[in-house]
Amino acid sequence: VLADKHGNALWLNERECSIQRRNQKVVEEAPSTFLDPETRRAMGEQAVALAKAVKYSSAGTVEFLVDSSKNFYFLEMNTRLQVEHPVTECITGLDLVQEMIRVAKGYPLRHKQADIPINGWAVECRVYAEDPYKSFGLPSVGKLSQYQEPLHVPSVRVDSGIQQGSDISIYYDPMISKLITYGSNRAEALKRMEEALDNYVIRGVAHNISLLREVIIHPRFVQGDISTKFLPEVYPDGFKGHKLTDLERRELLATAASLYVAEQLRSQRFLGTPRKFLASVVLWPIIVNALRPSVRTIEFVSLAW
Repeated sequence: VLADKHGNALWLNERECSIQRRNQKVVEEAPSTFLDPETRRAMGEQAVALAKAVKYSSAGTVEFLVDSSKNFYFLEMNTRLQVEHPVTECITGLDLVQEMIRVAKGYPLRHKQADIPINGWAVECRVYAEDPYKSFGLPSVGKLSQYQEPLHVPSVRVDSGIQQGSDISIYYDPMISKLITYGSNRAEALKRMEEALDNYVIRGVAHNISLLREVIIHPRFVQGDISTKFLPEVYPDGFKGHKLTDLERRELLATAASLYVAEQLRSQRFLGTPRKFLASVVLWPIIVNALRPSVRTIEFVSLAW
């Protein structure tokens, strides 16, 4: 919600925050796949009524729990911005920090409820310095020996306060950044998030990118079949990482073998003098066996050979 000191208040649509571990949000999106316009309006009107009842002024977050029948129940109000506020900014076009400053200065709101849109879809992943293979994420400490944000991916926003060489210590929350992607629809936003996670480079500490990527491509998540029990239901024995299919395993072996052969072939020449490659006899059967299911990859390796 957004409210001023003149009795005006707006609701800025909802954020879906059900993907959690240890009751802390991990993936957020706006709008929600679950709410219909009627429920959204009823929830928004109650949030505004609460803000007006306590004469609240500033941006704030009213949290509700929603059951499978779309009955919703007040949980709490956070009288501040929250970590996931960028997804609201993406779909409404409002700069919430700027609006908070204007309200604090005493200016009235510049918008009416009818002016608040839902344009497109936004997803946010919380990138943490933690080991997702231990209770879905135990904190990891150390120095960021390499750090590169995926800012070249279209419609990506990264909110962070660190850089390469920064220390992740035990004294602060282990969040590295907030990674946000935007699209004209949910599928586009998720596809961009997948690409962004694939291009995020973090070395020196353990991080949860592998878990985030598995969540956003999981069939249940893609279908919008989510709840606060998503992680323990999908990974009842804990997160074990991505499980390769037989085809993915063969392609990975083929790629690794071909890169190794190419490197060995390059190393045969020293100042223009050919040298004998002794490992070729051993490697060739491995490459052939790995490549049999994939004609496209066979052609690639043949060229390298």
